[in-house]
Amino acid sequence: MSWILSVFVLFLVFRWCITGESSPEVTDDGGAPMVKAEREALYSTIQGFVGVSWNGSDLYPDPCGWTPIQGVSCDLYDDLWYVTELTLGLVHENSLPCTTSLKIKPELFELKHLKSLTFFNCFTSPTTISKDDWRNLGSNLESLEFRSNPGLISELPETIGSLTKLKSLVVLENGFNGKLPTNICGLTRLKRLVLAGNLFTGTIPDCFNGFKDLLILDLSRNSFSGILPLSIGEMVSLLKLDVSNNHLEGKLPQELGFLKNLTLLDLRNNKISGGLSQNVDKIRSLTDLVLSDNPMGSSDHDGMMEIKWENMGNLVNLDLSKMGLRGDIPYGLTKLKKLRFLGLNDNDLTGLVPSKEFETLPSLGALYINGNNLTGELGFSRKFYEKMGTRFKASKNPNLCMLESQQNVGLKPCKGNLVIEQRWSNVKKEESSSSMGVMVTRHVLSNGFMWDLLLELSFIVLLLQ
Repeated sequence: MSWILSVFVLFLVFRWCITGESSPEVTDDGGAPMVKAEREALYSTIQGFVGVSWNGSDLYPDPCGWTPIQGVSCDLYDDLWYVTELTLGLVHENSLPCTTSLKIKPELFELKHLKSLTFFNCFTSPTTISKDDWRNLGSNLESLEFRSNPGLISELPETIGSLTKLKSLVVLENGFNGKLPTNICGLTRLKRLVLAGNLFTGTIPDCFNGFKDLLILDLSRNSFSGILPLSIGEMVSLLKLDVSNNHLEGKLPQELGFLKNLTLLDLRNNKISGGLSQNVDKIRSLTDLVLSDNPMGSSDHDGMMEIKWENMGNLVNLDLSKMGLRGDIPYGLTKLKKLRFLGLNDNDLTGLVPSKEFETLPSLGALYINGNNLTGELGFSRKFYEKMGTRFKASKNPNLCMLESQQNVGLKPCKGNLVIEQRWSNVKKEESSSSMGVMVTRHVLSNGFMWDLLLELSFIVLLLQ
């Protein structure tokens, strides 16, 4: 066996002579072997976030083995432990909380096998992240998340755009502001891009033509302006698109119709106008369509009646409220058997309510038609009102009534809405050859219908005698 050891030593010497490198110093305290520099980098990184009083070498002498640290995961490379996942912040009860005077130490960027990095509720005081060191993680990092860090008040570091192996970038509810860096367009391996709940401004980059694998795009709750980029239509794998609560304007791009796999489209609370895109009904996979609080009905042609709603049979939630929509309620909406929520309130809709058809929808659990100019009589049964409870609203329709008063509906019982008009002419009496034209008009009340009709007929008989 001695000759094998000799050969191994000669190999190490030869490797050192050729490459100028030596074998990394390995620590083995009775647990799994780990490169000393890797473990020290881990300890220093955590200490920067948790505080100088934290002594990892005493508390967690084997952080990837017998004494693991909450939020740290490791994997083996060449029979040695390396950190692959690092979550900093109080995610769980036994997680290490971040101190208010935290410091991002350069050792963080020496964890060369790091694949996932998350900061959760760490940066509470105003903090600016350095731009220089992120490139060091570019060879392996696949997931980067900043969640609930109100102290991050700078622009998003442009060097994050160099992390070309990222599959998930989540920047959720922080204080990031300014425009998005243009090189974010190079992250074409992304499957999830969430930038919601920040203070981003400017236009949304029109560079999504290379994002063929993106499944989730959430840019909601920012201050983005301009139009919705046309290149969004090229993200053919997209399942969720949420750009709600921004300042977007212009028309809906027809390219939305190319998103054949989309299940959620949320554009609420923007300034999008120009009517509904007639390509929306081509996205037959949609389960959630939320377009409320957009002035789409302010044009002469809002397109609501032209959309073939009956083709969107997978819809579960449909919110078209506060859009200025006009015309009748499209009959195609009554064909959506999976529909649970329908919001048509606060528009300028007219005509009758297809009550019987809506009542037959098996899954409908919330219907809001209040704040319109609908007319006629609601034909819902008492059972329907009991089922819906406060999830049905029809108030603020001046010409809409119901047979019986129901609580929480906000409508009065119908009175005088049904008019029977009969015209009598050329009625001759036996005693006279003259004709008498009689026109009887009667408003049928909800109570006493037969008595009123009998009195009216008796009056006619007396005239004819």
